[in-house]
Amino acid sequence: MALYHDDDQAMLADSASQFMAEEGAIAKQLRHWRDCECKDGFGHELWKQFGEMGFAGMMVSEDDGGLGMGNVEAGIVLEEIGRNLTPSPFLTSSVMAGTALGHASADLKERWIPGLVSGEHVYAVALDEGPKHRPETIATKAERSGNGFRLSGSKDFVIHGASADMIIVAARTSGGNSDNDGITLFAVPKDSSGLSQDAVRLVDSSVATHLKLDGVELDGDAVIGEVDGGREVLNRMLHAGRVGAAAESVGVARGAMDLTVDYLKQRKQFGRLIGEFQALQHRAAHLYSEVEIARAAVLKAQQLLDAGSEQAELMVSVAKAKAGRTAGLAVREGVQMHGGIGMTDEYDIGLYMKRDRALSEFMGDAYYHAGRVAQLSGY
Repeated sequence: MALYHDDDQAMLADSASQFMAEEGAIAKQLRHWRDCECKDGFGHELWKQFGEMGFAGMMVSEDDGGLGMGNVEAGIVLEEIGRNLTPSPFLTSSVMAGTALGHASADLKERWIPGLVSGEHVYAVALDEGPKHRPETIATKAERSGNGFRLSGSKDFVIHGASADMIIVAARTSGGNSDNDGITLFAVPKDSSGLSQDAVRLVDSSVATHLKLDGVELDGDAVIGEVDGGREVLNRMLHAGRVGAAAESVGVARGAMDLTVDYLKQRKQFGRLIGEFQALQHRAAHLYSEVEIARAAVLKAQQLLDAGSEQAELMVSVAKAKAGRTAGLAVREGVQMHGGIGMTDEYDIGLYMKRDRALSEFMGDAYYHAGRVAQLSGY
């Protein structure tokens, strides 16, 4: 597979780049919603524009009213989201929930997919049950109750949970907490009795929730996929979310690098532009190389995932680890090369650092995925 976009993907990249730069710009979106302390952390009007552009439902099949695109195309949009720090529920709703709903029943699709495609609805995913990403262990219980199920347990750091019209919850219907089998996915409406959420604002100004399920009653139609057989769908959703987060991290790295290079071309010290100093030139060149390597790793993972390759799982973790470390390097170099003003709110570079810190933890940090690479490689 060639590590570049085809003509259609290049056109999508041009469209996404222009749209995010104009409508998703930092001053227009992130700073605005942060400064007004918006309870959602993002703008619903912009999300509807995502629907009008076809972005919101791009991973939904054409038979279900979407564009039938894949992870490569979603990654193009996510890279521009990261580059502009555009706050939106695209990753959780379009990529992760959209992937899961592709395996849902016809009734569930009819209920939830039209709202996703139009950008009218926001969806969240509730997977983790602790401070770190560890989806291998799921303790939330789903017990048989009449013709349906009763859910009890808790989930942590559910991104956009308070804004979601529906939350996809992974719960255990059989077996022990660490068993691979016995997992079932449920589509839980926001107004379900027994569902409560405690909202917290993260370092990047996004909003997550600590979710509690206290005997939430659902009928059997709420099941996504098969009872006890949800691990496969969960893994598909995890792979899409991880490579999507990696693509956004590449965008964060690119955005931070662009800001930094522009600053090197403007700031003068000792009567010279600081970009003329060889030491800073070497660091900027190294950063550029790292960003391009990360971008290539992410694109390879997206292509393998879309092709259904057995190597996709390994490459997804390679991409997530590499993109996370590269974005961390980009924001650290950016703040340092800006000097003291890089720590002030007046300059955007600090916002990139904050976004990197939140995004690096989402769907597993670099250490988690480096460990997975070793494990999947037989070590």
